[in-house]
Amino acid sequence: MSWGWFLYAFSPSVPLLAADEGISDAQAGLHGTAMAIGGLLSAFFTPRAVLWWGRRGTIVGACLVLAAAIGAFLLGPSLPWTLGALFVVSLSGNVMFSSAQVGLALHHGPAATAVITEGNGLGTAVGLLAPLSVGVTVGLGWGWRPAVLVASLGFVVAAALVVRQPVTPVLSGRPPRGPAPSGADPVRASSWRPGRGAWLFLGAVVAAGGVETAMTYWSPALVAERTGAGPGIATAAVAGVLVGMSAMRFVIVPLALRVDPTMLLAVAHGVAIVGWAVVWSATSTGAAFVGLVLAGLGMGGHYPLAVSLLLAAAEGHSDRAQAYSTLFGALSVAVSPFLLGALSDEFGMHPAFVVVPAFALLGAVSAVLGGRVLRRAARADVSVPAAA
Repeated sequence: MSWGWFLYAFSPSVPLLAADEGISDAQAGLHGTAMAIGGLLSAFFTPRAVLWWGRRGTIVGACLVLAAAIGAFLLGPSLPWTLGALFVVSLSGNVMFSSAQVGLALHHGPAATAVITEGNGLGTAVGLLAPLSVGVTVGLGWGWRPAVLVASLGFVVAAALVVRQPVTPVLSGRPPRGPAPSGADPVRASSWRPGRGAWLFLGAVVAAGGVETAMTYWSPALVAERTGAGPGIATAAVAGVLVGMSAMRFVIVPLALRVDPTMLLAVAHGVAIVGWAVVWSATSTGAAFVGLVLAGLGMGGHYPLAVSLLLAAAEGHSDRAQAYSTLFGALSVAVSPFLLGALSDEFGMHPAFVVVPAFALLGAVSAVLGGRVLRRAARADVSVPAAA
Protein backbone atom coordinates (compact mmCIF):
# COMPACT_ATOMS: atom_id res chain seq x y z
CA MET A 1 0.00 0.00 0.00
CA SER A 2 2.92 2.34 0.70
CA TRP A 3 4.29 1.60 -2.77
CA GLY A 4 0.92 2.56 -4.26
CA TRP A 5 0.95 5.80 -2.27
CA PHE A 6 4.41 6.70 -3.55
CA LEU A 7 3.63 5.92 -7.19
CA TYR A 8 0.36 7.83 -7.21
CA ALA A 9 1.71 10.80 -5.24
CA PHE A 10 4.92 11.11 -7.26
CA SER A 11 3.61 10.35 -10.78
CA PRO A 12 1.10 13.22 -11.04
CA SER A 13 3.70 15.49 -9.41
CA VAL A 14 6.08 15.17 -12.37
CA PRO A 15 4.82 18.37 -14.06
CA LEU A 16 5.26 20.17 -10.73
CA LEU A 17 8.79 18.75 -10.38
CA ALA A 18 9.56 19.97 -13.90
CA ALA A 19 8.41 23.46 -12.96
CA ASP A 20 10.51 23.39 -9.76
CA GLU A 21 13.67 22.36 -11.61
CA GLY A 22 13.01 24.43 -14.74
CA ILE A 23 13.34 21.45 -17.08
CA SER A 24 11.49 20.35 -20.23
CA ASP A 25 8.79 17.68 -20.42
CA ALA A 26 11.26 15.27 -22.03
CA GLN A 27 13.75 15.82 -19.20
CA ALA A 28 10.99 15.32 -16.65
CA GLY A 29 10.09 12.10 -18.43
CA LEU A 30 13.62 10.87 -17.72
CA HIS A 31 12.47 10.26 -14.14
CA GLY A 32 10.42 7.41 -15.55
CA THR A 33 13.51 6.18 -17.36
CA ALA A 34 15.52 6.27 -14.11
CA MET A 35 12.83 4.23 -12.42
CA ALA A 36 12.81 1.84 -15.35
CA ILE A 37 16.56 1.23 -15.07
CA GLY A 38 16.10 0.43 -11.40
CA GLY A 39 13.29 -1.93 -12.33
CA LEU A 40 15.45 -3.62 -14.96
CA LEU A 41 18.22 -4.35 -12.44
CA SER A 42 15.70 -5.54 -9.87
CA ALA A 43 14.52 -8.20 -12.31
CA PHE A 44 17.97 -9.82 -12.10
CA PHE A 45 18.55 -9.08 -8.44
CA THR A 46 15.24 -10.13 -6.85
CA PRO A 47 15.41 -13.93 -7.32
CA ARG A 48 18.96 -13.96 -5.98
CA ALA A 49 18.06 -11.71 -3.05
CA VAL A 50 15.23 -14.05 -2.06
CA LEU A 51 17.61 -17.00 -2.26
CA TRP A 52 20.36 -15.29 -0.24
CA TRP A 53 18.33 -13.53 2.46
CA GLY A 54 14.94 -15.21 2.33
CA ARG A 55 11.72 -13.54 1.25
CA ARG A 56 11.17 -11.87 4.64
CA GLY A 57 14.70 -10.46 4.85
CA THR A 58 14.47 -9.20 1.27
CA ILE A 59 11.17 -7.41 1.88
CA VAL A 60 12.32 -5.82 5.15
CA GLY A 61 15.65 -4.66 3.74
CA ALA A 62 14.03 -3.24 0.60
CA CYS A 63 11.48 -1.31 2.68
CA LEU A 64 14.21 0.36 4.75
CA VAL A 65 16.26 1.30 1.67
CA LEU A 66 13.08 2.67 0.09
CA ALA A 67 12.34 4.91 3.06
CA ALA A 68 15.85 6.42 2.93
CA ALA A 69 15.87 6.79 -0.87
CA ILE A 70 12.54 8.64 -0.95
CA GLY A 71 13.90 11.09 1.61
CA ALA A 72 16.99 11.64 -0.52
CA PHE A 73 14.82 12.19 -3.60
CA LEU A 74 12.71 14.83 -1.87
CA LEU A 75 15.87 16.71 -0.83
CA GLY A 76 17.23 16.69 -4.38
CA PRO A 77 18.30 20.15 -5.60
CA SER A 78 18.88 19.24 -9.26
CA LEU A 79 17.98 16.83 -12.06
CA PRO A 80 20.99 14.46 -11.64
CA TRP A 81 20.24 14.13 -7.91
CA THR A 82 16.54 13.34 -8.34
CA LEU A 83 17.27 10.91 -11.19
CA GLY A 84 19.82 9.01 -9.08
CA ALA A 85 17.55 8.89 -6.04
CA LEU A 86 14.64 7.60 -8.11
CA PHE A 87 16.87 4.87 -9.51
CA VAL A 88 17.45 3.60 -5.95
CA VAL A 89 13.77 4.02 -5.11
CA SER A 90 12.78 1.94 -8.11
CA LEU A 91 15.40 -0.76 -7.53
CA SER A 92 14.42 -1.31 -3.90
CA GLY A 93 10.71 -0.80 -4.55
CA ASN A 94 10.55 -3.40 -7.30
CA VAL A 95 12.54 -5.87 -5.20
CA MET A 96 10.07 -5.37 -2.36
CA PHE A 97 6.97 -5.53 -4.56
CA SER A 98 8.07 -8.53 -6.62
CA SER A 99 9.10 -10.55 -3.57
CA ALA A 100 5.83 -9.83 -1.79
CA GLN A 101 3.66 -10.51 -4.85
CA VAL A 102 5.21 -13.89 -5.57
CA GLY A 103 4.80 -14.75 -1.89
CA LEU A 104 1.09 -13.99 -2.17
CA ALA A 105 0.77 -16.12 -5.30
CA LEU A 106 2.57 -19.11 -3.77
CA HIS A 107 0.64 -18.86 -0.51
CA HIS A 108 -2.80 -18.79 -2.15
CA GLY A 109 -2.22 -21.25 -5.00
CA PRO A 110 -5.27 -21.55 -7.32
CA ALA A 111 -6.76 -18.32 -5.94
CA ALA A 112 -3.62 -16.36 -6.87
CA THR A 113 -5.29 -14.30 -9.63
CA ALA A 114 -8.06 -13.10 -7.33
CA VAL A 115 -5.68 -12.44 -4.43
CA ILE A 116 -3.13 -10.53 -6.54
CA THR A 117 -5.96 -8.46 -8.00
CA GLU A 118 -7.34 -7.78 -4.54
CA GLY A 119 -3.90 -6.82 -3.23
CA ASN A 120 -3.39 -4.41 -6.10
CA GLY A 121 -6.87 -3.06 -5.42
CA LEU A 122 -5.95 -2.30 -1.82
CA GLY A 123 -2.80 -0.53 -2.95
CA THR A 124 -4.75 1.53 -5.46
CA ALA A 125 -7.46 2.34 -2.92
CA VAL A 126 -4.87 3.72 -0.50
CA GLY A 127 -3.08 5.44 -3.38
CA LEU A 128 -6.36 7.17 -4.22
CA LEU A 129 -5.67 9.59 -1.40
CA ALA A 130 -2.18 10.40 -2.71
CA PRO A 131 -2.99 12.78 -5.61
CA LEU A 132 -5.70 14.36 -3.47
CA SER A 133 -3.12 15.00 -0.76
CA VAL A 134 -0.76 16.47 -3.35
CA GLY A 135 -3.54 18.79 -4.49
CA VAL A 136 -4.20 19.83 -0.89
CA THR A 137 -0.54 20.49 0.00
CA VAL A 138 -0.01 22.42 -3.24
CA GLY A 139 -3.14 24.44 -2.56
CA LEU A 140 -1.88 25.24 0.94
CA GLY A 141 1.41 26.47 -0.50
CA TRP A 142 3.48 23.60 0.94
CA GLY A 143 4.36 22.11 -2.44
CA TRP A 144 4.06 18.47 -3.48
CA ARG A 145 6.89 16.99 -1.41
CA PRO A 146 5.10 16.57 1.96
CA ALA A 147 2.50 14.30 0.35
CA VAL A 148 5.19 12.07 -1.13
CA LEU A 149 7.03 11.88 2.20
CA VAL A 150 4.10 9.94 3.70
CA ALA A 151 5.21 6.88 1.69
CA SER A 152 8.63 6.91 3.37
CA LEU A 153 7.01 6.67 6.79
CA GLY A 154 4.76 3.87 5.54
CA PHE A 155 7.73 1.74 4.48
CA VAL A 156 9.28 1.99 7.94
CA VAL A 157 6.02 0.74 9.46
CA ALA A 158 5.78 -2.04 6.87
CA ALA A 159 9.31 -3.24 7.65
CA ALA A 160 8.48 -3.36 11.37
CA LEU A 161 5.35 -5.45 10.69
CA VAL A 162 7.01 -7.93 8.32
CA VAL A 163 10.05 -8.53 10.53
CA ARG A 164 7.72 -9.78 13.27
CA GLN A 165 6.19 -12.48 11.06
CA PRO A 166 7.26 -16.12 11.56
CA VAL A 167 9.46 -17.59 8.82
CA THR A 168 7.12 -19.87 6.90
CA PRO A 169 8.29 -21.79 3.80
CA VAL A 170 6.87 -19.03 1.62
CA LEU A 171 8.56 -16.25 3.62
CA SER A 172 11.86 -18.11 3.62
CA GLY A 173 11.91 -18.17 -0.18
CA ARG A 174 14.67 -20.80 -0.14
CA PRO A 175 14.36 -24.02 -2.12
CA PRO A 176 14.05 -27.23 -0.11
CA ARG A 177 17.05 -29.54 0.10
CA GLY A 178 17.20 -32.42 -2.27
CA PRO A 179 15.41 -32.82 -5.62
CA ALA A 180 12.66 -30.28 -6.26
CA PRO A 181 9.22 -31.89 -6.36
CA SER A 182 7.04 -31.62 -9.42
CA GLY A 183 5.42 -28.18 -9.63
CA ALA A 184 7.78 -26.67 -7.05
CA ASP A 185 8.96 -23.11 -7.41
CA PRO A 186 12.64 -23.03 -6.39
CA VAL A 187 14.37 -19.72 -6.91
CA ARG A 188 17.40 -21.63 -8.15
CA ALA A 189 15.43 -22.90 -11.17
CA SER A 190 16.81 -20.14 -13.36
CA SER A 191 16.84 -22.07 -16.64
CA TRP A 192 13.18 -21.36 -17.43
CA ARG A 193 12.52 -19.28 -20.51
CA PRO A 194 9.13 -17.90 -21.57
CA GLY A 195 7.11 -19.89 -24.07
CA ARG A 196 4.84 -18.33 -26.68
CA GLY A 197 1.98 -17.74 -24.26
CA ALA A 198 4.27 -16.23 -21.64
CA TRP A 199 5.78 -13.88 -24.22
CA LEU A 200 2.32 -12.65 -25.16
CA PHE A 201 1.43 -12.01 -21.54
CA LEU A 202 4.73 -10.16 -21.15
CA GLY A 203 3.45 -7.96 -23.97
CA ALA A 204 0.34 -7.39 -21.89
CA VAL A 205 2.54 -6.40 -18.93
CA VAL A 206 4.37 -3.89 -21.14
CA ALA A 207 1.04 -2.44 -22.25
CA ALA A 208 -0.21 -2.19 -18.68
CA GLY A 209 2.88 -0.27 -17.59
CA GLY A 210 2.78 1.98 -20.65
CA VAL A 211 -0.85 2.99 -20.19
CA GLU A 212 -0.60 3.52 -16.42
CA THR A 213 2.61 5.57 -16.39
CA ALA A 214 1.54 7.74 -19.31
CA MET A 215 -1.82 8.46 -17.72
CA THR A 216 -0.57 9.12 -14.21
CA TYR A 217 2.49 11.13 -15.25
CA TRP A 218 0.97 13.38 -17.87
CA SER A 219 -2.83 13.54 -17.49
CA PRO A 220 -2.48 16.51 -15.06
CA ALA A 221 -0.65 18.42 -17.80
CA LEU A 222 -3.32 17.47 -20.36
CA VAL A 223 -6.16 18.49 -18.03
CA ALA A 224 -4.46 21.80 -17.26
CA GLU A 225 -3.79 22.50 -20.94
CA ARG A 226 -7.28 21.60 -22.19
CA THR A 227 -9.45 22.89 -19.34
CA GLY A 228 -7.44 25.72 -17.81
CA ALA A 229 -7.44 24.06 -14.37
CA GLY A 230 -4.82 25.17 -11.85
CA PRO A 231 -1.90 22.86 -10.96
CA GLY A 232 -3.45 21.71 -7.66
CA ILE A 233 -6.80 20.83 -9.23
CA ALA A 234 -5.22 19.21 -12.30
CA THR A 235 -3.01 17.04 -10.11
CA ALA A 236 -5.88 16.06 -7.83
CA ALA A 237 -7.92 15.08 -10.90
CA VAL A 238 -5.69 12.02 -11.28
CA ALA A 239 -7.63 10.65 -8.32
CA GLY A 240 -10.31 9.91 -10.92
CA VAL A 241 -8.03 7.27 -12.44
CA LEU A 242 -7.50 5.70 -9.04
CA VAL A 243 -11.22 5.74 -8.22
CA GLY A 244 -11.85 3.68 -11.34
CA MET A 245 -8.87 1.39 -10.77
CA SER A 246 -9.82 0.70 -7.15
CA ALA A 247 -13.44 -0.07 -7.99
CA MET A 248 -12.56 -2.37 -10.88
CA ARG A 249 -9.94 -4.33 -8.99
CA PHE A 250 -12.46 -5.34 -6.36
CA VAL A 251 -15.04 -6.22 -9.03
CA ILE A 252 -12.50 -8.32 -10.94
CA VAL A 253 -11.71 -10.44 -7.85
CA PRO A 254 -14.91 -12.55 -8.13
CA LEU A 255 -15.04 -12.26 -11.93
CA ALA A 256 -11.54 -13.69 -12.35
CA LEU A 257 -12.71 -16.89 -10.65
CA ARG A 258 -15.59 -17.34 -13.12
CA VAL A 259 -14.68 -15.66 -16.41
CA ASP A 260 -11.74 -16.27 -18.76
CA PRO A 261 -9.16 -13.74 -17.47
CA THR A 262 -7.73 -13.25 -20.98
CA MET A 263 -11.11 -11.97 -22.16
CA LEU A 264 -11.39 -9.78 -19.07
CA LEU A 265 -8.01 -8.29 -19.88
CA ALA A 266 -8.92 -7.57 -23.50
CA VAL A 267 -12.18 -5.89 -22.47
CA ALA A 268 -10.34 -3.87 -19.81
CA HIS A 269 -8.05 -2.40 -22.46
CA GLY A 270 -11.09 -1.52 -24.59
CA VAL A 271 -12.67 0.32 -21.65
CA ALA A 272 -9.40 2.21 -21.06
CA ILE A 273 -9.39 3.37 -24.69
CA VAL A 274 -12.95 4.69 -24.33
CA GLY A 275 -11.95 6.56 -21.16
CA TRP A 276 -8.88 7.99 -22.89
CA ALA A 277 -11.11 9.28 -25.72
CA VAL A 278 -13.31 11.12 -23.21
CA VAL A 279 -10.30 12.72 -21.49
CA TRP A 280 -8.63 13.57 -24.78
CA SER A 281 -11.70 15.38 -26.11
CA ALA A 282 -12.73 17.04 -22.81
CA THR A 283 -12.65 20.82 -22.48
CA SER A 284 -13.98 21.02 -18.91
CA THR A 285 -12.52 19.67 -15.68
CA GLY A 286 -15.71 17.74 -14.91
CA ALA A 287 -15.73 15.94 -18.26
CA ALA A 288 -12.01 15.19 -17.94
CA PHE A 289 -12.59 13.72 -14.47
CA VAL A 290 -15.35 11.45 -15.82
CA GLY A 291 -12.99 10.25 -18.55
CA LEU A 292 -10.23 9.60 -16.03
CA VAL A 293 -12.60 7.49 -13.92
CA LEU A 294 -13.66 5.51 -16.98
CA ALA A 295 -10.04 5.01 -18.05
CA GLY A 296 -9.24 3.88 -14.52
CA LEU A 297 -12.02 1.29 -14.66
CA GLY A 298 -10.22 -0.30 -17.58
CA MET A 299 -6.73 0.18 -16.19
CA GLY A 300 -7.71 -1.52 -12.92
CA GLY A 301 -7.57 -4.90 -14.63
CA HIS A 302 -4.46 -4.40 -16.74
CA TYR A 303 -1.53 -5.22 -14.48
CA PRO A 304 -3.02 -7.77 -12.04
CA LEU A 305 -4.61 -9.82 -14.82
CA ALA A 306 -1.52 -9.65 -17.04
CA VAL A 307 0.92 -10.69 -14.31
CA SER A 308 -1.41 -13.41 -13.00
CA LEU A 309 -1.71 -14.90 -16.48
CA LEU A 310 2.07 -14.74 -16.85
CA LEU A 311 2.61 -16.54 -13.54
CA ALA A 312 0.05 -19.16 -14.56
CA ALA A 313 1.99 -19.75 -17.78
CA ALA A 314 5.31 -20.00 -15.94
CA GLU A 315 5.26 -23.78 -15.38
CA GLY A 316 5.93 -23.42 -11.65
CA HIS A 317 8.79 -20.91 -11.98
CA SER A 318 6.97 -17.97 -10.38
CA ASP A 319 9.98 -16.01 -9.13
CA ARG A 320 11.65 -16.28 -12.52
CA ALA A 321 8.45 -15.23 -14.32
CA GLN A 322 8.03 -12.31 -11.93
CA ALA A 323 11.58 -11.24 -12.77
CA TYR A 324 10.68 -11.21 -16.47
CA SER A 325 7.53 -9.24 -15.62
CA THR A 326 9.57 -6.65 -13.72
CA LEU A 327 12.10 -6.47 -16.57
CA PHE A 328 9.56 -5.88 -19.32
CA GLY A 329 7.38 -3.66 -17.16
CA ALA A 330 10.44 -1.51 -16.52
CA LEU A 331 11.04 -1.21 -20.26
CA SER A 332 7.54 0.19 -20.73
CA VAL A 333 8.05 2.63 -17.86
CA ALA A 334 11.30 3.74 -19.51
CA VAL A 335 9.66 4.35 -22.87
CA SER A 336 6.14 5.58 -22.16
CA PRO A 337 6.55 8.78 -20.08
CA PHE A 338 9.72 9.86 -21.90
CA LEU A 339 8.14 9.25 -25.32
CA LEU A 340 5.01 11.18 -24.39
CA GLY A 341 7.07 14.01 -22.89
CA ALA A 342 9.30 14.24 -25.96
CA LEU A 343 6.27 14.28 -28.28
CA SER A 344 4.73 16.94 -26.07
CA ASP A 345 7.80 19.14 -26.42
CA GLU A 346 7.57 18.77 -30.19
CA PHE A 347 3.82 18.78 -30.92
CA GLY A 348 2.02 19.66 -27.66
CA MET A 349 0.51 17.50 -24.93
CA HIS A 350 -2.81 16.90 -26.70
CA PRO A 351 -1.39 15.22 -29.84
CA ALA A 352 1.23 13.39 -27.77
CA PHE A 353 -1.44 11.65 -25.72
CA VAL A 354 -2.17 9.23 -28.59
CA VAL A 355 0.62 7.14 -27.02
CA VAL A 356 -1.95 5.88 -24.49
CA PRO A 357 -4.37 4.07 -26.86
CA ALA A 358 -1.40 2.66 -28.79
CA PHE A 359 -0.23 0.86 -25.64
CA ALA A 360 -3.79 -0.21 -24.82
CA LEU A 361 -4.25 -1.74 -28.27
CA LEU A 362 -1.04 -3.72 -27.76
CA GLY A 363 -2.44 -5.05 -24.49
CA ALA A 364 -5.77 -6.10 -26.00
CA VAL A 365 -4.12 -7.97 -28.88
CA SER A 366 -1.64 -9.67 -26.52
CA ALA A 367 -4.47 -10.83 -24.27
CA VAL A 368 -6.53 -12.30 -27.10
CA LEU A 369 -3.59 -14.11 -28.70
CA GLY A 370 -2.29 -15.32 -25.34
CA GLY A 371 -5.70 -16.74 -24.52
CA ARG A 372 -5.68 -18.74 -27.75
CA VAL A 373 -2.30 -20.22 -26.88
CA LEU A 374 -3.49 -21.24 -23.40
CA ARG A 375 -6.66 -22.85 -24.76
CA ARG A 376 -4.71 -24.82 -27.37
CA ALA A 377 -2.31 -26.01 -24.70
CA ALA A 378 -5.21 -27.05 -22.46
CA ARG A 379 -6.83 -29.03 -25.29
CA ALA A 380 -3.51 -30.72 -26.03
CA ASP A 381 -3.13 -31.73 -22.35
CA VAL A 382 -6.63 -33.22 -22.30
CA SER A 383 -6.07 -35.18 -25.49
CA VAL A 384 -2.90 -36.92 -24.28
CA PRO A 385 -4.61 -39.31 -21.76
CA ALA A 386 -7.29 -40.08 -24.32
CA ALA A 387 -4.73 -41.02 -26.94
CA ALA A 388 -2.95 -43.23 -24.46
